[in-house]
Amino acid sequence: MKYSVIHLQETASTNTFLRDLQQKERQPEGCVIVADAQLAGRGQKGNSWETERGKNLTFSMLLYPSHLMASLSFVLSQAVSLAVVETFETVASDFFIKWPNDIYWKEKKFGGMLIENDLHGKYLDSSIVGIGLNINQQRFVSDAPNPVSLIQITGREFSLSEWLERVCERIVFRYEQTKTIHGRAEIEQCYIDRLFRKNGYFPFKDESGVFKACIKAILPSGHLVLQRTDGAERMYAFKEVEFLF
Repeated sequence: MKYSVIHLQETASTNTFLRDLQQKERQPEGCVIVADAQLAGRGQKGNSWETERGKNLTFSMLLYPSHLMASLSFVLSQAVSLAVVETFETVASDFFIKWPNDIYWKEKKFGGMLIENDLHGKYLDSSIVGIGLNINQQRFVSDAPNPVSLIQITGREFSLSEWLERVCERIVFRYEQTKTIHGRAEIEQCYIDRLFRKNGYFPFKDESGVFKACIKAILPSGHLVLQRTDGAERMYAFKEVEFLF
C-alpha cells in the first residue's frame, strides 16, 4: 500500500475532514490528511486534543482493512500504536503504549489516536486513523495532566514533514502485517513488549474504587485483564478502568 498526503492549513478535525471527503468520493487507501492547526481535535470518547498551530503532527490516514473481521479490529490499533512508538524510539528511549493506544514517554503522554471503523457485515470496511503527536510544542495550557513533546524530551526541534513521512511509512509496514496470521502474531507480541506498566503492580480505579493490580493479558478483543494483589482477575473494556499516577 502507498500513501499520499493532502496538507491543510487548518481544519476542525482531520478525521472529520477525511470522512466528509470520503462521503463525497471514495478516496484511495493511504489517503492522509495533515493539518497545521486542528481547531476541534477529538480523542477517545469525545476528549479534546490540545495542539499549538504548526508545532505538532495532527493527521488522519484512510485504510481499507477488509481482510480483518470486526472481532479482530484491535490488531489495527495495536499495529498503528506500535508503528508510532517504533518511529520515535529512533531518537529517544522509554516510549511505551498505554493501553489501548495512547503513546507515552516515561509517565507522560506524548500522543494519542482515535480510530473510527465502518463495518461491512462481519468484516471491517474502512478505518480512519486519527493521530495527534506532540513534536515541537513547549508549553501546554489545557488541563491535560501530563503532556510531553519531542522537543522537551530531546532538547531539539524536528521537521514535521520528515517525521510525518517516517510515521506513515512505519504504519504502512505494520498495517501490511495485519494481513497474515504470522504478521498479526508479531504485532501482538511487539505491542506487549512495549506496553506501559507491563511489569509490577500499579494503582488503578474502577467503579468500585482504587486498587492495585498488574496487567495479566491483553485479549484479541482489546480487553484488558488485570490481576489484583489478592489474585483475583477481572476483564475491562476501554474506559471501564483508569490508570492512576
